[in-house]
Amino acid sequence: MKRSILAELLTFWKNWHFRLLLDLTAKMKFCLLWKSTGVSVTARPQDEEIEMTRMAVQFELEDLNMRPDPEPLLTEMIHEAAYRGNTVGLHRFCPIENIPKINQEVLHSYLRNYYTPDRMVLAGVGVEHEHLVECAKKYLLGAQPAWGSAGAVDVDRSVAQYTGGIVKLERDMSNVSLGPTPIPELTHIMVGLESCSFLEEDFIPFAVLNMMMGGGGSFSAGGPGKGMFSRLYLNVLNRHHWMYNATSYHHSYEDTGLLCIHASADPRQVREMVEIITKEFILMGGTVDTVELERAKTQLMSMLMMNLESRPVIFEDVGRQVLATQSRKLPQELCMLIRNVKPDDIRRVASKMLRGKPAVAALGDLTNLPTYEHIQVALSSRDGRLPRTYRLFR
Repeated sequence: MKRSILAELLTFWKNWHFRLLLDLTAKMKFCLLWKSTGVSVTARPQDEEIEMTRMAVQFELEDLNMRPDPEPLLTEMIHEAAYRGNTVGLHRFCPIENIPKINQEVLHSYLRNYYTPDRMVLAGVGVEHEHLVECAKKYLLGAQPAWGSAGAVDVDRSVAQYTGGIVKLERDMSNVSLGPTPIPELTHIMVGLESCSFLEEDFIPFAVLNMMMGGGGSFSAGGPGKGMFSRLYLNVLNRHHWMYNATSYHHSYEDTGLLCIHASADPRQVREMVEIITKEFILMGGTVDTVELERAKTQLMSMLMMNLESRPVIFEDVGRQVLATQSRKLPQELCMLIRNVKPDDIRRVASKMLRGKPAVAALGDLTNLPTYEHIQVALSSRDGRLPRTYRLFR
């Protein structure tokens, strides 16, 4: 049992939270005791563990650059473009030149600054509240962590500043196939605009708008709840056979948010692809059909309720909401907020979003990529069309 508990804890240590399986009181007490000490649970020397960590980080960076799916890299690039040089725009992946700098002192410094009681939430599902409080007092209060008890001295409390901009990465995408079946060479574009934080009232309308846009890959199998009637499927993938992907994403944080569309196509069609994306952004602020709005709200509520059927997801939901907002909204409250979203709310938040500067991330062969200024003009126009360009020689 002890070995299985350690494996459970180590798995979730990477995500900076602990999933306590509270089926046995002894198991819960052991987890809290282990968490309070912060000591190593393996017999390996620390230098060996740190070296293995460096190798794992380097492998993940190499895998990131070789994998056919560029979505994690594009997400990093779109944040860098949207929040140039601050907060969520800083690199989420470790720069390769910083890997040798990872050592025990760096790790303990990070833990001392950010692993403090005021930044922690102890959450439990399937356990009496009083019993959880009792165990927390017994095993957590007064505990001495491995990184020491010195106070935090270098905590970044910056507020996100949206800047907009463009980040481009020219890369040969013709040989990304990991097997014998070739993958078409594609250019990937992501265009985003600032939305709102999850603490604002407009967060729910933006979530419904994101669900209404939907999207996915052109070779998706479909099925119940897949969103085949979302706008990006109906207006983009169904009408333009050369588009391989069109997907909407909504990233929301405590002080900002970003709604973006990721699209991919053959490098020769990049200009047409960007214009299709800008047109879809403009249409967000136009007429909202009642049927599509109700479908999006129903799909969002369905996704919410199905996810909360899993106890680990409930556990994570409790911890994240309390950590972010100091309270937890019940599923019934969230569903009520979703039901109350009206077409005017969608038009209002979309129109407000379209008044900001765009953020653009581009990966692949960018020969036919429009300029940032042209993309900005298209998003400021009534129809989303790019300015026409003329060439004397082709």
